[in-house]
Amino acid sequence: MGETWGVLAALLSSALGGTSIGATRYLVNAIDPLAIGAFRFGIGFLLLLPLVLIQKRGWPARRDWLAVIGLGLLFFAAFPILFNASLIFTTAARGALALSTLPLVTMAVGAALGSEQLTLRKTVGVLVTILGVAMALLSGLSAAPEGAWRGDLLMVAAALCMALYSIWSKPFIRRSGPVPFTTMAMAAGAACLTVASLARDSFAPVAAFGAPQWFGAIYLGAFGAALTFYLWAFALERTTPTCVAISVTVNPIAASLVGATLLGEPLSWNLAVGIVTVFAGIWIATAQSGPKKVRKADPAAVQKLP
Repeated sequence: MGETWGVLAALLSSALGGTSIGATRYLVNAIDPLAIGAFRFGIGFLLLLPLVLIQKRGWPARRDWLAVIGLGLLFFAAFPILFNASLIFTTAARGALALSTLPLVTMAVGAALGSEQLTLRKTVGVLVTILGVAMALLSGLSAAPEGAWRGDLLMVAAALCMALYSIWSKPFIRRSGPVPFTTMAMAAGAACLTVASLARDSFAPVAAFGAPQWFGAIYLGAFGAALTFYLWAFALERTTPTCVAISVTVNPIAASLVGATLLGEPLSWNLAVGIVTVFAGIWIATAQSGPKKVRKADPAAVQKLP
């Protein structure tokens, strides 16, 4: 059941990430992407901080601080910068498809680092989900500006950052817990983006913010950062990085559904087929290949275990 809860938490995290795209698309007309990231992760950090202070586990151990901060800069600073930069050169549909390679990248990197076993079932499931995303975004993939390949490569680089974070963070999450780890890592990313935003005077438009802009920023901080990435860390504590990463294919699906519901964007047959294909791939990759036989442990054999 622990692994099942991990997969469900990852799916909810990615679905929330998809809804956050709508808020980001709204705010990008009022403030630049660097400042949006600073608001998102800064508010997320402030919301998670009280939970750390009231928990008995407290902050990660001091010996882990450097690694946790480094992982925070990788995921909460480098990832959003690469993500936003990629969309300067390529379309949203192509960017979403490039990001959907995350489970494939995570699986390959995990196998290369020896942190996760590569299996046929998992590989097939990952490829099916990527196919599902491609089908869902079919109508938007044909249009591409000149030099779109640069944006595609930047998005794959962003996926690599996310894959490395998912793989390298597991031992630290297990030692400190998902809330303290995520809070410290998010603080590092938020601080980096805030300094960069101040250097570029990116916060100047905030003076003209009205209630809708503040609502969008608070939504991104509460649901698009604090809850989304707590759930991501919660999932990493309970299942493999690939099983968590495969849930990111739900992100563009959720974004399309939110766009249809709130922005009046049309739904097409390929989106419906893509949704079914994505969830079929997730089931293939995460379902057990067969029932496990539970045998009574031999006390003598247990004593020989290291």
